[in-house]
Formats: sequence, C-alpha cells, structure tokens
Amino acid sequence: MTAGTVSAPSARRDLAGSPFLDAARGRTPSRLPVWFMRQAGRSLPEYRALRQDNGMLEACLTPDLTCEITLQPIRRHGMDAAILFSDIVVPLYLAGIGVDIVPGTGPVVDSPVRTAADVAALPELAPEQVARVTEAIGLLLPELGDTPLIGFAGAPFTLASYLIEGGPSRNHERTKALMRSQPQVWHALLGRLATLTGTFLQQQVAAGVDAVQLFDSWAGALSERDYREFVLPHSAAVLGALAGAGVPRIHFGVGTAELLGAMTEAGADVIGVDWRTPLDVAARRAGGAVPVQGNLDPAVLFAGQDAVDGEVARIAAEGTRTPGHVFNLGHGVLPPTDPDVITRTVETIHAQPVR
Repeated sequence: MTAGTVSAPSARRDLAGSPFLDAARGRTPSRLPVWFMRQAGRSLPEYRALRQDNGMLEACLTPDLTCEITLQPIRRHGMDAAILFSDIVVPLYLAGIGVDIVPGTGPVVDSPVRTAADVAALPELAPEQVARVTEAIGLLLPELGDTPLIGFAGAPFTLASYLIEGGPSRNHERTKALMRSQPQVWHALLGRLATLTGTFLQQQVAAGVDAVQLFDSWAGALSERDYREFVLPHSAAVLGALAGAGVPRIHFGVGTAELLGAMTEAGADVIGVDWRTPLDVAARRAGGAVPVQGNLDPAVLFAGQDAVDGEVARIAAEGTRTPGHVFNLGHGVLPPTDPDVITRTVETIHAQPVR
C-alpha cells in the first residue's frame, strides 16, 4: 500500500441505515446516534477485571483482549458505534520506538526526540507491523453485527509532543521551543509521524473499520496562527491519505474552539467539539458544511439524572441547527463514572427528536 492510497476490505459490511454513519454523512438518521470517547475503559467493572493482569499495551495488542474490551460498552450501553480499543502511542510502539504506558503517568518515551539526528533515526511503520491490530478488527466485525466500528489514531502534533517532552506535559515547553527554534527539524518530525499515522489508519480501513477518528489531544495548546503553520499540513497529510476510502473522517481535539475551522480544513468529514463551545456555534466556526460530534461535559454525568437529561436535551436541540450531529461527550468517560448512568444517558439521547 502506498502513501495516499487505501484499499477497501474484500467484503465491507452493508450498514445501510446506520444512525451513526447517516449522521456522520450529513443525512437524517433514524434516531440521534451516540457513542462516547473512552466508552471502553475504567468506568466498566468488566474492563477492570479483564485488565487486572494485563498491561495497557498488551491489551491493545492482544487481538482477543482488544476485541472483548471494544465490545463491552456495546453490550452494556447499546451505543450506535464501537471504537477500537487502542492508545495513541500504539503505532509508535509497533514501529519500534521505545515507549511505554506507565500507570498513573501515561506514555513515557525512552529516548526523547529533539534533534535532526533523532528524527532521522526514527523507524518507519511497515503495514505488516499492524497485523495484531487488524487481526482484532477481523475478530470484531462479525461480533458487532450492524454496529459500525471506528478506527483510531493520535494526530502528529500530539505524538510529537510526547516524543519531544518524553511524556505528558502541562505547558509543552520543549515542543513549542523546537517548533519555533528549529522549524526544519519540526516539520521533518511531523512529516515522519504523519506517514506513520497514515499507515496505521490505512491498515485499519483496509481491515474493515467503518469510520476513523484522528485525536489531537494537545492541539488546543496552540494559537490558530501556529496551528496553521506548524500542524495543519501534517494533519491534512494523514486525513488526505484516507481521501476516497469511503469512510467518514472525524477530527477531534481538546480546547480547540479557536481551531475548529482550521481542523476542518485539514480534511475532516466530521468535526469533534469539546464541551466549551455550543454545537451550533462550533458548526459555524467549522464552515457550516460538516456534521459535528459532541459535546456533553463528562463531569455532568455525576450531577444526577435530571441535570443529565436537561443537558442532553439542550445539546440535542443545538445539534438540530448543524449539518448533522453525532452525540458524544466533550472528552472521554471519566473513570469513576457510574456505568448505569451512562446506560440511562444513552436511552435519553435515543429518545431525543432528530432534525
């Protein structure tokens, strides 16, 4: 498979009438569709039991574990889409970059990347190195029935921040310093990461996922000017590698209210919105032509069902004033969230009128 191309699976599932796919394509769905970021995870007791003896990367790269974890929220909550259980550093790990996910800390990189030589030494990701992920997709598709499966990857800027900082960072000092002081090194690094991420997502699409989400966790740390100069071309390269693949491309970041237009220009078919911006406002900022995804504050799920129901109704009403709406949280499910609250919230969302 060459850069910029992607093959379809030999027999992609017929999911005509899927509420999620209809909304993501700007069509009127049969009901308001919903899935939650981090819906498969620490809020579920069955997930905690399964993970008790398995590290995060092991769970992401053991096909039967990945399959089971991905299915758990579908069985419990009745979501309209599943998202492949993974982590943004999985393709880095598969390529041979020294990275681990440390409990209580997050991704930690063995040797930070801060020079031209460091960038040149980064390995590429070969399609065959994604085999454990595509095997999990192969296990999932028959189990999911008519539920779409979303593929997943971290965006080049967020991956670069982890590589440069050596781990999570509050202010991204080293990242921004490299970006401004050595722009050639910066663009070389993000170019390498865009190719790696494109390969990772291309393989997922070829294995049969029905949509993809590019997750730029830290893009909200940037001004729009800096985003357009230093990030947009590389995110566009990733999303462009999937152009013509026939699957919706979702682009999401946290704290990106001022970046929604630029992130849409990168090639998004659906723009994800965190809880800080009303959906109808976000849709206008994104150019008024693409569906939106979001945007219930995850903390509202702790406020009692009356508060949740009120927020769901408000957000659903905002969604009717957009080109299309996939209901989601404004970020991921928080670990202490009561799973029964999630289930009831999904039922409330499904009861909302559609445009």
